[in-house]
Amino acid sequence: MKIGFDNDKYLKTQSARIRERISQFGGKLYLEFGGKLFDDFHASRVLPGFHPDSKITMLKELRDQAEIVIVINASDIEKNKVRGDLGITYDMDLLRLVDAFTNNGLMVGSVVLTRFAEQPSAIAYEKKLKALGLKVYRHYPIDGYPSNIPMIVSEEGFGKNDFIETTRPLVVITAPGPGSGKMATCLSQLYHENKRGVKAGYAKFETFPVWNIPLNHPVNLAYEAATADLDDVNMIDPFHLEAYGETCINYNRDVEVFPVLNAMFESISGSSPYKSPTDMGVNMVGLCISDDAACAEASKQEIIRRYYQAMCEKRKGNGTDAAIRKIELLMKKCNITASNRPAVMAANVKAESTGSPAAAMQMQDGTILTGKTSTLLGASSALLLNALKYLAGIDDSVELLSPLIIAPIMDMKQNHLGGDKESLLHLNEILIALSIASVSDENAAKAMEQLDNLRGLEAHSSVILAQIDESVFKKLGINLTCEPKYEGKKLYRK
Repeated sequence: MKIGFDNDKYLKTQSARIRERISQFGGKLYLEFGGKLFDDFHASRVLPGFHPDSKITMLKELRDQAEIVIVINASDIEKNKVRGDLGITYDMDLLRLVDAFTNNGLMVGSVVLTRFAEQPSAIAYEKKLKALGLKVYRHYPIDGYPSNIPMIVSEEGFGKNDFIETTRPLVVITAPGPGSGKMATCLSQLYHENKRGVKAGYAKFETFPVWNIPLNHPVNLAYEAATADLDDVNMIDPFHLEAYGETCINYNRDVEVFPVLNAMFESISGSSPYKSPTDMGVNMVGLCISDDAACAEASKQEIIRRYYQAMCEKRKGNGTDAAIRKIELLMKKCNITASNRPAVMAANVKAESTGSPAAAMQMQDGTILTGKTSTLLGASSALLLNALKYLAGIDDSVELLSPLIIAPIMDMKQNHLGGDKESLLHLNEILIALSIASVSDENAAKAMEQLDNLRGLEAHSSVILAQIDESVFKKLGINLTCEPKYEGKKLYRK
């Protein structure tokens, strides 16, 4: 993948921009952090050169000034809402975030339970957090939010919320996922700070859409594809255009809510510091794109990946036709089709010629490798081993794993551990077997040394893979897509 983003420049300019915004408000800033602070793989895919943990690295440069407040919607705790990319509930992800921040030397000041309405699960979770030594605050539902401003900006609105005690000039408000109440938490704090005579400020950090590149730039269209299920739409910021005569890009929810936010600022502190939703942002990503063409091409590939993801979610019963149609329109805007993803045709042709599931992977030099289903190996396992041999310069005829190794493992899995009689080994099991073989086999050892070089490669499967296999592809950094169909007709799938 051709590099198109200057990550070092980003770290410097982004931290400088945040420091500038802190000083603008006299030394106290509540910064709403949208998107993912950790493992932002979407950004790294559409902006090749962007490091997935760039945001946390940037915050580490501000560690002496910053503290973290994590918010979680009490209703999401009650519903056991799951974070789709990680497969864990929001309440568990919050604990993961606390550990991750702490391990990176950042101070987690407190946790806020938003829309708290005495939900039993939320009360139990609150007790758990306090037992773990965390400060916990409650924020309550407000009738008429966000339109009933007189009610919201009153003692019966924000005034009922707990005031979050903070000690540092930069307070980063983040959450396990969308709809957690980050913005409302920031505004509630502004209300309470103002009552205490502190003129605190608010800013928003959203990576996408990128405000200073064109509306229909593939990078921005890829963001629409990523949020197709949320019905987000990129648009020109009309408030910014009117105020400054400049065309900037924002998205519908921020544009729609801006008049309300502006009225809240005025009600809380007497005047608003912003003339547009773009004014509120501090995102410097667009200034750090070093190769526009490389980012455009990477973004087109991301749109195709999102198309296959939406198709598979629909097949699993979780997605909608509306999301698929939206991404199809985005593909037309970019003048691309699924055939622009080389691994797709290779996998499907292999599946058709063998009559069994197949998989394909595009290597960095453009070479397309395939893997087919056999009596001992599934297509994905065969593909992975072929890719490792290719990277290590091992002849294709060499068996990295002897049937003498695979067969006993399969026997144990099928006959002693309750596995299906026809099931083959999953990718994690194949990798464990390869790591054991590498102790005594030189070729296996060479192959294991190439695992890091799989990151960023593109793969496609002719069928939907088991969750555990998809997870291994993700952990290896391989960008996987699948045809929206299952192998066989079983209803229960692991």
